[in-house]
Amino acid sequence: MSTYSKACCTLPPVVDTAYEPKGKYVTVNGMKTYVTGPETATEAILVVYDIFGFFDQTLQGADIMSSADPERKYRVFMPDFFDGSPADISWYPPDTDDKKEKFGAFFQNRAPPPNTLPRIPGTVEEINKTYGPGGSGFKSWGIVGYCWGGKIASLLSGKDSLFKAAVQVHPAMLDPKEGSDVTIPMAILASKDEDATEVETYKNNLKVENLVETYPTQIHGWMSARGDLKNPEVKKEYENGYKTVVAFLHKHL
Repeated sequence: MSTYSKACCTLPPVVDTAYEPKGKYVTVNGMKTYVTGPETATEAILVVYDIFGFFDQTLQGADIMSSADPERKYRVFMPDFFDGSPADISWYPPDTDDKKEKFGAFFQNRAPPPNTLPRIPGTVEEINKTYGPGGSGFKSWGIVGYCWGGKIASLLSGKDSLFKAAVQVHPAMLDPKEGSDVTIPMAILASKDEDATEVETYKNNLKVENLVETYPTQIHGWMSARGDLKNPEVKKEYENGYKTVVAFLHKHL
C-alpha cells in the first residue's frame, strides 16, 4: 500500500446516507460549480467528477479533501462539465440493449475529452481572479479526476500543465502511452475492475514521482458515485483512499 504517510490526515466522520454538503454552488465560466473549503486557502484543487455528475459521495469527497489536512486546507472546485445532463446511474451496468444504447450515445456526444479540455484553462483563470486569496490567484493547483475525470486529469498532466500534481481515482479509458507524457507527480488509485496490465504499464511509463495503488476489494467508482458507504468494507476503503489522496497532495502541492 501507500508509502505516503496518512498521518497528516484527520478525516471527518464519513456519512453513509443523506450527506449534507458543506460547500455551495457558484457559476464559473458559465458552469454550475461546487466550491468548498476555507476562503483563506492559498492552494486549490480542481475536481473532475465521474460521468454521473454531482453525487453525494463525490461531494463528500470534495469536502474531505478541503479539510482533512490539519496543516493545509484547500479550496476545492468541481465544475459541472456536463452542463446539467450527466449520465443516469440507472444505466449502469449497461446490461441491456437500451442501457448500452444510452451509454454509447452519452460517450459519443457528451463525454469525449475534446469537449471538456478547452474549458479548463478559462475555468482556472476565472477561479484565480474571482476566488484567489487577495485576488492574486492560488499559489498552486492540484487536479483529482474520478473515472472519466481520470482521463481528463491524465491529459492535463503533460508539458506546461496548469497543475502541480494530479490524481486519477479508478480511472476510465486509461491509456498507458499517456504515462510517458506526464510531467507532474501522479497518483493512481485503481479498483479491481481496471485492467491490471494497463495500470502497471502506465506506471512503468511514468518518469515522475508517482503513487500507484490497487484496492483489490473495491469496484470501479467506490470513491465517487458508485460507492456504497453503508457497506463497512467500502466505507473503510473510501476513507483509506481519501487519506492517500490528501497525503499525496500534501507532499506535492
